[in-house]
Amino acid sequence: MSGDIIFVTGGYDHTIRFWHAHDGVCYRSAQHADSQVNSLAITPDKKYVAVAGYQHIRMYHVCSTDTNPVTDYDGISKNVTAVGFCESGKWMYTGGEDGTARIWDLRSRNMQCQRIFQANAPINCICLHPNQAALVIGDQNGCLHVWDLVRDSSSNVIPEVDVAIHSVSIDPDAAYLAAVNSKGTCFVWSLSGGIGDAPILLTPRTRIIAHPKYALKCLFSPDSSLLATTSADGTCKIWSTADFTERNTLRKGTNKKWVWDCAFSSDSQYVITACSDHVARLWHADQSHVIREYQGHQKAIIALAYNDRQ
Repeated sequence: MSGDIIFVTGGYDHTIRFWHAHDGVCYRSAQHADSQVNSLAITPDKKYVAVAGYQHIRMYHVCSTDTNPVTDYDGISKNVTAVGFCESGKWMYTGGEDGTARIWDLRSRNMQCQRIFQANAPINCICLHPNQAALVIGDQNGCLHVWDLVRDSSSNVIPEVDVAIHSVSIDPDAAYLAAVNSKGTCFVWSLSGGIGDAPILLTPRTRIIAHPKYALKCLFSPDSSLLATTSADGTCKIWSTADFTERNTLRKGTNKKWVWDCAFSSDSQYVITACSDHVARLWHADQSHVIREYQGHQKAIIALAYNDRQ
């Protein structure tokens, strides 16, 4: 938990905060005055953080003291709910309540969207396949879309009809796809294909009753051995991908506030959570006590981004 670490949080107080992960000190903040922060992502080169809000995506420099965004991607009609980058950093993907997933060419000076996928419902979440050639998209109607970027084609699966999917994740080994929904259920599929001309195939692996309330986030660890799920029940649960049994539950006392987001450290040993009680917390994945708290937000923290890779 040392070295060149980028850790950013945002939420309902219209503020972005940059933290020293090792001591909990907020060393910089920026106002995001006209919108709540829905999602955050750090560019692969760790120079910028993308902030998804209402009708726009803004890019802030990580190291500058300037609190103004360096770039503003707009032209979107509703909330942007998801943002991320390809491995090379050449393009960015976003999704939103307007039912579109978009790809933005970051090498282009005109900041225009290059490609669009249209779903039939608001999009809540997106993840990029490790092959860098497909996006998995979860929508409000409970549909999971696999958008093949090479063929510009799509397939879909509906794990539970009319139950919104809130988060999707593929493990770095591309062995599993997980999705969580508003009933607290986590669905896991085994993945195959996705190499060369072979299409990506999903085979149902397991169904976990992960939480009694809304599940908000699912995320595989960098070493593919763990799966984290967060929920409106005030917990972040850690599951072993060897058999998808529960390994640990992270909860602050009797906290019943929503745990919105989470991130793993690059060694897969630590987890950071973002909570409605205005606090982000650092945990050891195998222990149940809080190592460190990050306090300063005035309202719920609903998004975080973390990168400690060297």
